[in-house]
Amino acid sequence: MSEFISTGTRFAPLPSPFAFKRGGSLNGGRMAYETWGQLNPARDNAVLILTGLSPSAHVASSSENPEKGWWESMVGPGKAIDTMFWHVICINTLGSCKGSTGPASMDPVTGEAYRLQFPDLSIEDCASAAKAVLNHLGIESLACLVGNSMGGMVALSFLQQFPLFTHSHINISGSAQALPFSIAIRSLQREAIRLDPHWNLGRYDTAEYPRNGMRIARKLGVVTYRSAMEWDGRFGRVRLNSDTPQERFGMEFEVESYLEAHAERFVDQFDPNCYLYLSRAMDWFDACQSCARGGDDVVGALTGISLQSALILGATTDILFPLHQQQQLADGLARGGAKTRFMALDSHQGHDAFLVDIDQFAPPIRHFLDELRKTP
Repeated sequence: MSEFISTGTRFAPLPSPFAFKRGGSLNGGRMAYETWGQLNPARDNAVLILTGLSPSAHVASSSENPEKGWWESMVGPGKAIDTMFWHVICINTLGSCKGSTGPASMDPVTGEAYRLQFPDLSIEDCASAAKAVLNHLGIESLACLVGNSMGGMVALSFLQQFPLFTHSHINISGSAQALPFSIAIRSLQREAIRLDPHWNLGRYDTAEYPRNGMRIARKLGVVTYRSAMEWDGRFGRVRLNSDTPQERFGMEFEVESYLEAHAERFVDQFDPNCYLYLSRAMDWFDACQSCARGGDDVVGALTGISLQSALILGATTDILFPLHQQQQLADGLARGGAKTRFMALDSHQGHDAFLVDIDQFAPPIRHFLDELRKTP
């Protein structure tokens, strides 16, 4: 498989060697990023966006790439994250296949893709790599760090590793550690990929590609990204046009057809090995183990993070990163001294609500950033 890089993507070199938390290192690594808006003369209006597992750095359209970004409704001139005022940077995570170095990238030593020779990846490594991009850009502080889903995990690690670098933080549908339910789902996704005979211990190509494994993995993911309420309201028990499936035990309901179409769109746009690495990194992450306190006290672990202000958002129907995890973040950051606002948004669209329920998520983000602009 090859990497999927959008027009307008830029690259920042990683320091060589770039050491990984769990051992191993990279030489000649790079990080993909895009920017919007201008850095002001005081250099104090930088906003960094850290993504979930699968997005690229293309968060919004630009003159270099007019194609709509994955958060187009949230980022841009006059929008909640207003690029007329903020200098926005979005980074494609380390280990991805959207431009940053990952298992699908070429190993300069062997001249072949890293595949499973890529070092074990952690959320902490993703945060360190994001900091390398800011170093490359000469940015010495952030006005705000924004992280959603997996990006919320990366953001917490960033705040733990680089204290006093960030003035404020917006954490959206994130968490300080993976819960057993989430680990179980991601374990099944990885198993579906690994048990596909075409995975071939990571040595697949376009001719022999673990398509079925990726399809099942994506379907499992999409089921957990939404809520039972949305599935019921959107599809009900509506059947496909034909009462008789084309094959025995084949698709009969519209919801099955939707999942299939969603999976088919994803299969050829994300590398299976990258999926495995990033998925496991999420399971490994535990902010409690990343601080001196250790243990299982999430709230206590986060009190060491120093921020002026924080906004924590979650959806009431999120089963993958359930709401009590965002409450923990808010409690911990508040106890650490940050002026913190926690909002449980009553969206029926589950974990993916921040991507699609813009009418609910945009106003508090806009308000928070507007207040930040007024703060001396």
